[in-house]
Amino acid sequence: METGIRNQEEMIVKEENTALAMGSGTLRVLATPAMIALMENTAKNSIAAELEEGSTTVGTALNIKHVSATPVGMKVRCESELTAVNGRALTFSLKAWDEAGLIGEGEHERFIVYAEPFADKAYGKLK
Repeated sequence: METGIRNQEEMIVKEENTALAMGSGTLRVLATPAMIALMENTAKNSIAAELEEGSTTVGTALNIKHVSATPVGMKVRCESELTAVNGRALTFSLKAWDEAGLIGEGEHERFIVYAEPFADKAYGKLK
């Protein structure tokens, strides 16, 4: 996999995406966890076609700043760029904007895993 892979995804802020609804705050504005989920999804989807069958990626690190509030009904656009590949470790640069400007930015790390053994190990904790 090569660096430079880019992706863009959009969402409209809905009540269920607000800080009030998600429990991360008391206001009806885009919740930081919702913005981060959009960012992770944008990064994940950017390299999905590059993965071998049976593998996926999992998020392992985030360093994100949420710099501006976005009200319900406004569109949010996220862009990701794969900036580093170190074996199975992937690093992405992320930025998000609403219709008024930049709302968030930072870095995200993902790791390539084989889905079935990964899930088996996770669910093995229940035994």
